[in-house]
Amino acid sequence: MDDWVNVAEVWRGDFLESVHRGRAVVCDSRGQVIAAWGDVDDVVLPRSSCKMLQALPLLESGAAARFGLNSEQLALSCASHQGAAIHTDRVTQWLSDLDLGEADLRCGPQVPSDPEARDALVRSGCAHDKRHNNCSGKHSGFLCLNKHLGGNAEYVLPDHPVQKAVLSVFEEMTGEESPGHVIDGCSAPNFATSLRGLATAMARMADPSGLGVTRQAAATALISAMKKHPDLVAGEGRACTELMRAIPGPTVVKTGAEGVFAAILPERGLGVAVKVQDGATRGSENMMASILVRLGVADANNPLVAKYLHPTLQNFAGLDVGEMRPDTTFFSGGARI
Repeated sequence: MDDWVNVAEVWRGDFLESVHRGRAVVCDSRGQVIAAWGDVDDVVLPRSSCKMLQALPLLESGAAARFGLNSEQLALSCASHQGAAIHTDRVTQWLSDLDLGEADLRCGPQVPSDPEARDALVRSGCAHDKRHNNCSGKHSGFLCLNKHLGGNAEYVLPDHPVQKAVLSVFEEMTGEESPGHVIDGCSAPNFATSLRGLATAMARMADPSGLGVTRQAAATALISAMKKHPDLVAGEGRACTELMRAIPGPTVVKTGAEGVFAAILPERGLGVAVKVQDGATRGSENMMASILVRLGVADANNPLVAKYLHPTLQNFAGLDVGEMRPDTTFFSGGARI
């Protein structure tokens, strides 16, 4: 099997300017490979694409029930948001409900990527803080779990009860012993697995029937929350939000840094994981749109899907100068998997 395969092309006029290479795999809940491109057993860092797995202990432990978390908070626990008011206001309230504050977060401060939020901070003369970090929802979930467990304040340390709970769930869902971890952009551990392991975990989220009553309920609640609140998972103009809005069924998707993207397809009982070799987000978005169309859960003619399947390249004058398209071998004309 080829290590990496061509997955997307960038055309400027009649010239092929760039090619993205990647790997992708579709698995069922038993870990069986339904379709694969490239070496899917090599180790990857899932980055933010696995936030749904990191949120499972929040529900399984009883913390979510104890603190009365709603679907918005569950969606935020899986989010890589852009620091808009709809995100930071909810994080602020969540922390207040826990008798905690911004200082208790261990993710670093981040300038919001939402233009309105960024401009509002500039006009007010206020500085951005840790609530604006794209992972502040996940960290609010960690803090909620930590309060339930009675752990110390440094909940991002690998040997902390919160992260031990995350690792246990992560390995059970991927079906693999993690070979190690790195420190993610938000300072929390990010556990490594194979691309196949990541897709298997997503498939088990999609079809949790064999995972026991507690985990099945937790997985179902998180998927439902993400689908109900796609704007909280990412934000306006973001691929996760727009693709989830475009797909009529229960499918949810989650991007990660460095060209990783994952999808949960409850209607098919399948999980998807992709990785772009050069780490380009535009490549992973194109790959995910391609696979969702091939699996029959996304309509290639939907404008929000076409935006990522065949994005138009424009210059600063607003002129259409090129197009990005799936590699014909990878996409196979949209043939169903």
